[in-house]
Amino acid sequence: MRVDLNSDLGESFGAWKMGDDDAMLGIVTSASVACGWHAGDPVVMHRACEMAKKKGVAIGAHPSFNDLWGFGRRVIRGTSFADLEKQIAYQIGALMGVAAMVGHKVTHVKAHGALGNLINDEDDFAMAMARAIKAVDPKLVFIVMPGRPTVKAAEKLGLPMLQEIFADRAYQDNGQLVMRGQPGAVIHDVDLAAQRIVRALHDNEMISVTGNKVPVKIDTICVHGDTPTAVEMARQLRERLQKAGIELMAYTAT
Repeated sequence: MRVDLNSDLGESFGAWKMGDDDAMLGIVTSASVACGWHAGDPVVMHRACEMAKKKGVAIGAHPSFNDLWGFGRRVIRGTSFADLEKQIAYQIGALMGVAAMVGHKVTHVKAHGALGNLINDEDDFAMAMARAIKAVDPKLVFIVMPGRPTVKAAEKLGLPMLQEIFADRAYQDNGQLVMRGQPGAVIHDVDLAAQRIVRALHDNEMISVTGNKVPVKIDTICVHGDTPTAVEMARQLRERLQKAGIELMAYTAT
C-alpha cells in the first residue's frame, strides 16, 4: 500500500510567522503552498519552493478567497463564477512563476479554507475550480475530497485527481469536514490522529463524529501546518504508517 503525505505550507507573511515549514518539509512527501491571498508572499513562496525542491517534496498551489485579513476562512459570495476562475488561475500562475525561479514545478492544486469547503459542498463552486485548473494546465492534479462534488467535477472535465483525507480534522456523516469552531472539529491528540488514519487506510472508511462509517478512497493524507501539534503529528503519523507497512511517496506528476 502506498500513500502521499501532505501539508499546507508557506503560510507566513512578511514578519509574521505561521508553522514550521523547514521541519514539515523533512516529513511530508508533498506540500500545498499558499499563493498570497490568505497567506504567503513572494519571499515566503520562494523559500517554500526552494526547500521543497531540495528535499524532494512535490508542490502544489493552495489558492483561496481574497481574504488575507481572515486567513481565507471567511466565505465570500457575490463574485461571478467566471471571475472566481480568473482569481484561482491568477494564484496558480503566481506560484508557478516563483517555483520556476528555483527550478521546481507546480503539479497539483488544492483549495484552502472557506473556498475548499464550498467546492466540496456545491457543484457550481467545484466546477469553477476545475475549469480554472484545466484552463491553466489540464495535467495539474486536482486534490479532491472523497464522495464530494469535487470528485464529479474532476471526472467531468477529465482532470487527474487525488482523493484526500485529513488526519487532524473531524468528519460529518456526509463526508464533509466538521466546520471549524464546532467542538471537536480540529484534532490535537497526535496518538488519536495516527490511529484513526492507519485504520482508515486499512478499512477505506473514516469514522464520523456520530460514530458512523464514511466510505473513502485515500490517495493522500493531510496534516495542516498551522496547528501547534502539526510537526509532531506529521512525524508520528509517518512513523505509524511505515510501521504498518504503508509506503509513503509523492504522487507521480504527468
